[in-house]
Amino acid sequence: MDVILRHRGRIVTAGEVTAIRALIARHPGTSRRQLSQLLCEAWSWRQANGELRDMVCRGLMLALARGGHIELPEQRCRPRNNAIAHRRRPGAIGGGGRSALDRTPVVAGLDALRPLVIRQVRRTGEEGLFDQLVAEHHYLGYTRPVGEHLKYVVWSASGRPLACLAWSSAPRHLGPRDRFIGWSAAARRRNIRYLAYNTRFLILPWVEVAHLASHVLGAIARSIARDWHELYGHPVYYLETFVDPGRYRGTCYRAANWLWLGATTGRGKDAPTRRANRSLKEVLGYPLTASFRARLEAA
Repeated sequence: MDVILRHRGRIVTAGEVTAIRALIARHPGTSRRQLSQLLCEAWSWRQANGELRDMVCRGLMLALARGGHIELPEQRCRPRNNAIAHRRRPGAIGGGGRSALDRTPVVAGLDALRPLVIRQVRRTGEEGLFDQLVAEHHYLGYTRPVGEHLKYVVWSASGRPLACLAWSSAPRHLGPRDRFIGWSAAARRRNIRYLAYNTRFLILPWVEVAHLASHVLGAIARSIARDWHELYGHPVYYLETFVDPGRYRGTCYRAANWLWLGATTGRGKDAPTRRANRSLKEVLGYPLTASFRARLEAA
């Protein structure tokens, strides 16, 4: 098989490049977007919810064009950059700047703050609060996620925000996790959407509440499958995260019964060699159902 390109888990062969050239030739004057939709239909390339994988296909075609394999029509318009359009200005919390958020220390037992309110805020009016808190107080800052993702904010009974958690689509390749699940490469490609990756976990710096983090992890584990299905039309069966051992011990995950599975290779997904180019992270996982292996291997 003569491989020309690998893009987002799809292998493009020389024969498929020839077919794409023929598709472009058959539709002169067609826009790039329309061409990507035609190609998705020809390949039956769809998302889990049945929608065409239009954006991914456009990226694939652009990569082929930049490599000199195909020639795309001129770009007709340049849509606005949504990452810039959605960027929050500092001080946007609550619409009233930094002073709008109560930053006095919260030092109490967990029972004193109950009942906690844990709310999924993706695509709600409270999403801006999440973004700003993470941007200001998480050591990795805020990066606008790509693909399926959820955002949670945790409030005390009195209405004060205490914590933020973000979940996104899982990495395609992760050795310790793949060995633990035991799925085939084909099953992984087919069912990776049923995994959720905890990308951010922030306890606000003025909050000191014993057992809060593990309690929140347990509560979200009981609701995230339903929340994911509500937004994206399918559940998740397994959760995972990375822990940087140079900064943290992952105590709250272990207290919430997450499993230590091993360590990353430190190479990342785009490493040109087999040498480590970043710090090694510990991999932890949490099955949401006892039948997770059967579900993740299923067609």
